[in-house]
Amino acid sequence: MLDFKELDAFVWAVKLGSFRKAAVRLHITQPSISERISRLESTVGELLLERSARPIQPTMRGREFFLHAERMLAQRDEALKLFDSEEDFSAPLRLGTIETIAHSWFPTFMQRLTERYPRLIIELTVDYSPALNERLNSNELDILLAMNGYLPSEQIDHETLSPYEMGMFVSPRHAQMLSKRPDAWHSTLPFISFGKLARPYEELVRYLADQGIQQPRIHSVSTLMTIVRLTTEGLGIGALPVATVLDEWRRGELYRLALPTPLPAMHYDVIWRSANHPRFCRGVGRLAQECALEYAAEKHNEITNTCFTGRWVTPNAASSTPVQHLHPYE
Repeated sequence: MLDFKELDAFVWAVKLGSFRKAAVRLHITQPSISERISRLESTVGELLLERSARPIQPTMRGREFFLHAERMLAQRDEALKLFDSEEDFSAPLRLGTIETIAHSWFPTFMQRLTERYPRLIIELTVDYSPALNERLNSNELDILLAMNGYLPSEQIDHETLSPYEMGMFVSPRHAQMLSKRPDAWHSTLPFISFGKLARPYEELVRYLADQGIQQPRIHSVSTLMTIVRLTTEGLGIGALPVATVLDEWRRGELYRLALPTPLPAMHYDVIWRSANHPRFCRGVGRLAQECALEYAAEKHNEITNTCFTGRWVTPNAASSTPVQHLHPYE
């Protein structure tokens, strides 16, 4: 097998015409140069240098081999540059994300990611967190924007992202009904949530159990936008990330329930395997952190500076109008 140290010794001996000068160039001893070239000649089975000539000259086969050796060393140097400059990363990045992120700050993240790494190609997968983690574990994905906790902690690294506030929303006609029938929010209407394998579904079941609702009717839906559509069409109470339905809430297409205790927030991370290009992955993770934090601050500002009077429902107090609860956002 060819050794790059032997190739270096041979190429510099030919270029400089001297073992001594090659040794100075490579910061090793002259006997080391001689030994490396002898091992190289033993590997290829022929003499490559005319040692009696001054300066040293390559043999006929040595001249031919010199061209190949130079190219091999140049290709080695080019490959090693990948580890000197993160901006030159050009391999396809197999990126997985959940739909909630895909419909919020992900476009901004994609734009900044491709600006930072202009040669990067993205292969994107949108799926549930359990499925994404499984694909990361089987080396089908490189980096996830998803929920953590599915893989052994010693196998992965991660950066924490800004959480999503969750809320329950209904259509305007259900807002009228709920204001007149305070118990109907859990006895008449079904809930609409993510699929049964997704953690938001599990969190909703636990939350409802804490409220004394042991056998809720829950429609499980595979996509965020379908949950929004079914909720606006009046098919149930949608458990949704507040920031992703802010426009529908503002326009009065959705009304928000003033719950006795808030739904648990959804927490996500940037996740990658520990051995998988850690400097690059952590750089991508911190860029995602920045985008998520900016998005959260922007949406919080929109909520706190928007009047949602007429957009709240208090399901635990009877009233002739759908608005009885004054909320800090108003």
